[in-house]
Amino acid sequence: MGRLALIGGHSILGSDPAAGFEPRDVETARGSVRVHERGGQVLLQRHGIDGYTTAAKLDHARNFAALAELGCDRALAIGSVGGLRAELGVGTFLCPDDFIALHLGLTLHEGHGGELVPGFDAAWRRTVLDVWARVAEPEVIDGGVYWQAIGPRFETPAEIRLIATHAEVIGMTIASECVIAREMGIPYAAVCVVDNLANGIASEPLSVAGFEAGKDENRARLTAAIAAVAAELERGDG
Repeated sequence: MGRLALIGGHSILGSDPAAGFEPRDVETARGSVRVHERGGQVLLQRHGIDGYTTAAKLDHARNFAALAELGCDRALAIGSVGGLRAELGVGTFLCPDDFIALHLGLTLHEGHGGELVPGFDAAWRRTVLDVWARVAEPEVIDGGVYWQAIGPRFETPAEIRLIATHAEVIGMTIASECVIAREMGIPYAAVCVVDNLANGIASEPLSVAGFEAGKDENRARLTAAIAAVAAELERGDG
């Protein structure tokens, strides 16, 4: 069995890796990627360590090339999202089983080859859910549609009313990673963490301060959950 890739953003990982992870620069044909590794786990901060790259400008192909170079054969991503239902409030954890990203023209291929059927890897996704239910809290909702927005701005209330008829959560990165992972043959699953209710869903207006507070509220328990789940997944105890 190969190594386990853990992918997250600043809302979860910040710019500092977890204890025991050591930095490593990986050279790829698309450029260098800094990761952190510990045994069979490779931790990737998708937005970068020394600086911040916005979601729309991320080079997902470069990131996954680095993971492949290090022998990662499965990936668990954590995504910060907005809840599109009032009941999907701050602190909700959800493992999507589908996504909408109609604006993406993303592929590794210049000719034929990008015609693959997209989606989260069903078997790997089930393994993640089973392990999480056994060793970690809080509970993860099984299933839901992830809508990928462009960002970095939040959506307008009118946009959210449209989007909420088709999806449960909204974010800016998970669909892109899923597409590239599928093209590279790396099983990919994601757990989305609701850091805010989307614009117009809550009774109070959306604010950046509220979004930041939601991230802070979620970070500690997510860190503990990921540590427990990753340890089991690294051993292949699915």
